[in-house]
Amino acid sequence: MRINIVKIGFAGAFAVALAGCTGMEGKQPEPEPNILPTNYKQEIIDIMIKVLPDATNVRSAFITDPFLSVAPGGKDPRYIVCVRYNGRDEGRQYMGSKDRVGTFFAGHLNQLIEAGNEQCAKAAFKPFPELEKLCQAKTCD
Repeated sequence: MRINIVKIGFAGAFAVALAGCTGMEGKQPEPEPNILPTNYKQEIIDIMIKVLPDATNVRSAFITDPFLSVAPGGKDPRYIVCVRYNGRDEGRQYMGSKDRVGTFFAGHLNQLIEAGNEQCAKAAFKPFPELEKLCQAKTCD
C-alpha cells in the first residue's frame, strides 16, 4: 500500500511540474517596438526590388534617417523612413517622383507604403545612391 501512495505522489508531482512548464512556453516577452533600425537602407532596397515594375536605373533617389513619428494609420510612435525616387514602369518610361513611407517595428521594416501628401513634406532627405545603382542583371542600360 505504501508503494502505491509513493507512486501516486510521484505521478502527481510530475504532472504539476509538467503543467508548470507548458504554461511557461506560451509566454514570450514582447519585443521592444522602437529599436533604432541599423540596416534600414538594405531593407528598403530589398523591398523596392519587389515593388518597382523596373528596379533598374532609378533616378533622383533620396532617403531620410529613421525618425520617431506616428506611422500612417497608427496611434503609437514608430521609427519611420521617407524614400523619394523616380522609377521606371514596365515600358521603361520614368513615372515621376514618388514618396514612400517605411515603418519599422523592433528594428526591422514592417511596411513600405505610398506616402500621403504631408507625410514626407518636411522630411530632411539625403541622397540614396545605393537605390540609384541598383541593378539586377550583369549590365544595366
